[in-house]
Amino acid sequence: MAVGSRPALAGQRSRLSERVRQLSPSGIRRFFDLIATMQGVISLGVGEPDFVTPWRIREAAIHAIEKGYTHYTSNFGLKELREAVARNLASRYGVEYDPASEILITVGVSEALDLAMRSILDPGDEVIIPEPTYVSYVPCVTLAGGAFIPAPSYVENDFKVKASDIEARVTPRTRAIVVGYPNNPTGAVIERAEFKKIVDVARRHDLLIVSDEIYDRLVYGVQHVCVASLPGARERTIFLGGMSKAYAMTGWRIGFAAAPAEIIEGMMKVHQYTMLCASTLSQLAAVEALRTGEEDVRRMVEEYDRRRRLIAKGLNNIGLTCFEPRGAFYAFPSIRATGLSSQEFAEKLLMEEKVAVVPGDAFGPSGEGYVRCCYAVAAEQIEEALGRIGRFVQRHRA
Repeated sequence: MAVGSRPALAGQRSRLSERVRQLSPSGIRRFFDLIATMQGVISLGVGEPDFVTPWRIREAAIHAIEKGYTHYTSNFGLKELREAVARNLASRYGVEYDPASEILITVGVSEALDLAMRSILDPGDEVIIPEPTYVSYVPCVTLAGGAFIPAPSYVENDFKVKASDIEARVTPRTRAIVVGYPNNPTGAVIERAEFKKIVDVARRHDLLIVSDEIYDRLVYGVQHVCVASLPGARERTIFLGGMSKAYAMTGWRIGFAAAPAEIIEGMMKVHQYTMLCASTLSQLAAVEALRTGEEDVRRMVEEYDRRRRLIAKGLNNIGLTCFEPRGAFYAFPSIRATGLSSQEFAEKLLMEEKVAVVPGDAFGPSGEGYVRCCYAVAAEQIEEALGRIGRFVQRHRA
């Protein structure tokens, strides 16, 4: 027993809230902890770029330190960064936001999602979320007092949720729909026509749309659809974006929310009492990323595309059926040929061949029978990992 700890007495109330006690530990982090104890592991589990943040962006932060830019910013974030975000969204997607009142700079998209849920939900409000789903969505709804309603998607439709499946789950308690495309964990994207149908569902039932578009720049052979740019969507959409994935800035923790002023004001209220503001240095680095980082983004996307084709072809050749991911940097192959569950497959593969993947059920029950493989690692590592996975599948084929 740890020094200073005391055993709980029979019948004594837990010191943790019921909401926190009901949360399951992240299925991703558990495998990270295992990897940390092993040597020679090839990790296809961590969802972050293997590229270092481009030099000009790092240099901007160094310059900021040298000049003493180490104080708080506005709760909304640096005016210069909000203006840069607004210009980027207007030029790229044709959607206009007022940087003074409709954009909030956050500590990554994760904080933006948390702020959105806490700002729009009352106890018992329902939120429809397509599955498989990123691991943070459901806990953020739960911690805000809401209820999660899953809308499964299926490999037969390349894991693209259908508007009809969302509408079938709408009740008088439904408050919002959360969509995250390009998708983590599947790599799926949704075409404009289907997104228009989802927006129509939201309009008919007066629902909000929380659109996580952190992977908007990482698409291959398709065009990203910005939900807020669709007819009738802007006034009911909370657009979540950030610098982490496209600019290789995961550790800088810079994201943003763009939405109607009333919603941004509500989110800022929570933000000002919790985070206060995002790191000043990270904000200044993000300004430089938006100003000069376009060529770096193109270079990284070209390399991700090469790796995407390599891993998808390799997995299919091994016998792990994998549909073609069109966005983000994840492949989501079926492991049913082995007869193993997602958890069994991931654990055995790690122990026997020292390759780390994430079990599909970490992303909800709809992910069972699949694993997530991140291809944001060097092509040489992907090739070695495929060889190891191939040996594993041969031994465990059902």
